[in-house]
Amino acid sequence: MKLASIVLNWRTPDMTLDAVRAAVKAMKPLEGGWHLYVVDNDSQDGSEAKLRAAIAGEQARGTWGYDHVEVIQSGRNGGFGAGNNVGIRAALARADRPEYVYILNSDAFPAPDAVAKLVAALDARPELGIAGSYIHGVDGEPHVTAFRFPTIQSEIENGLGLGLVTRLLERWVVPIGIPDGTVEVDWLAGASMMMRVSMLDEIGVFDETFFLYFEETDLCRRAANAGWKTLYVRDSHCAHVGSASTGMKKWTRIPGYWLDSRRHYFTKNHGERYFFAVTALRLLGEATYEARRIVQPKKSAKMPKGFIADLARHTLGRDR
Repeated sequence: MKLASIVLNWRTPDMTLDAVRAAVKAMKPLEGGWHLYVVDNDSQDGSEAKLRAAIAGEQARGTWGYDHVEVIQSGRNGGFGAGNNVGIRAALARADRPEYVYILNSDAFPAPDAVAKLVAALDARPELGIAGSYIHGVDGEPHVTAFRFPTIQSEIENGLGLGLVTRLLERWVVPIGIPDGTVEVDWLAGASMMMRVSMLDEIGVFDETFFLYFEETDLCRRAANAGWKTLYVRDSHCAHVGSASTGMKKWTRIPGYWLDSRRHYFTKNHGERYFFAVTALRLLGEATYEARRIVQPKKSAKMPKGFIADLARHTLGRDR
């Protein structure tokens, strides 16, 4: 089989069904066979029943492609990586194991040719382990989804938020912006991401210690460490609502799971001393930025309220 796709649902069944419809349409041009797993991530709100009924209805009507769509239950909400792993493991356990695995957010809608273009990119370059789409809002506004790996330098730049420092540390700034064309990157957001199964066989699936955030960063880093490349495919378009399940756009405080994921990423990939050093510098930078806001009242806040205190307490193992 050429491709197995996974759409992860958590309490957004109507939007998930829209994503499934877009994914089925986008897989129509593929040769070599495909299967789509809709994973309900233990929503416990009636989502699973609604998804099963809707898919069964499409199958009963003979709607093209829905005979290759299957709803499965994760059994627990272990987060983004764990939920996608349920679908990935189901795909890898098949007798006709797929060549590629494609993960699509429940609030993401690939263009009709988007999936085929990711497949074509991986087919053309065997050194590629991961390929991801150009992501834009449903209003057409581009989303920044191509990044460099986080480092001490990037945390200094992020914390200070000072133009001169950003220019001096430009090659370490995490967001790359919106590339004009197809380009290799360190890591990609996982809204529309395709992975080579032979790479997953070598490096493993998502690290389930991450509940949410940094899991794609970690996977791409493990891929890079093993010699696999990650490609941003500019002509593979995917519309994305963004934060439909997480509520990130409405955060008034940084959630504990983001802080947990940040700590695990730096500690796992660089060691505990690095984590403490990078966090101390981030705190110093954030404090400097807040001091500048006192004398420049028009300067807007970069992070949610209480970020400095929350990050400090979390680093010291006290709350959050």
